[in-house]
Amino acid sequence: MSEWEPDEIIVARPRPWGRWLVRALFAGALVYGALYLYRMKVRLPAPAVATEQVRSEVTGIGDSLDIAVSWHLAESVGAPEPDSVRLEVGVENSDPRVVILPARRQSDTLRIAAPAPGTAAMGHSCVSAVLGGRLSGERCTSWQFVRSAADTARSKGQSRDTSDKKAAGTSSATRAASVLRLVVRPSGQQVDPDVGGKCAAWQRDHPGESVWHEVNRSAVPECTGPNGKPTIAQFCAFAVLQDGERVKTENSTNNPYCEELYHAWARERIS
Repeated sequence: MSEWEPDEIIVARPRPWGRWLVRALFAGALVYGALYLYRMKVRLPAPAVATEQVRSEVTGIGDSLDIAVSWHLAESVGAPEPDSVRLEVGVENSDPRVVILPARRQSDTLRIAAPAPGTAAMGHSCVSAVLGGRLSGERCTSWQFVRSAADTARSKGQSRDTSDKKAAGTSSATRAASVLRLVVRPSGQQVDPDVGGKCAAWQRDHPGESVWHEVNRSAVPECTGPNGKPTIAQFCAFAVLQDGERVKTENSTNNPYCEELYHAWARERIS
């Protein structure tokens, strides 16, 4: 009987490049995952910066309008700090004016051309934050500016004067013929849009009542628009006589609104 010999066990030595291959595959998987997450993050929209309380104050200066715009930027959670602020002011049927301002600015004034006398301009003011070259949280507000007719020399057929300053024994026709120039006040007025027709509805429900609390400044809430301005414009006509006297015309008498404007105009120096 032959001697028993144990089976031979052969242990294979690990190949030296195998471990490096596993490590390379693992590292590649990590890099791929990181790139995937980065791309997904880039595709997500950046948190917006909300623009709030955009208001416009319109002032007529000769043949120009100064549009003073104010605003507030409210950063949302996680939103980066804006690079700058974009302000746009314009009127219909013309190219708007655009300026880029520092991010910390909260107001600015732009000058644009005024409408022709006796017409109105409908405009807008838009503010938005600029983040990485993109606009964020744009907010716009509308405004209107009504410009009264220019002062004019009297022509035949214009309203005669009915001022209480009429001298005794002087006929209305004689006084009317002595009118040198008609003047309209105010020369221009900012008017807000009547959003939802609230002011028109108030006027229907309150016939004969004035919407004004303070002449040319404040009105009832129903007739106050998004910029805090009245939604209607009212103008009054006065006259300068040949002798330099200033009087009210027929359509501006017995009107408390025009009465206040008349007294302010009568105190002005005659040009």
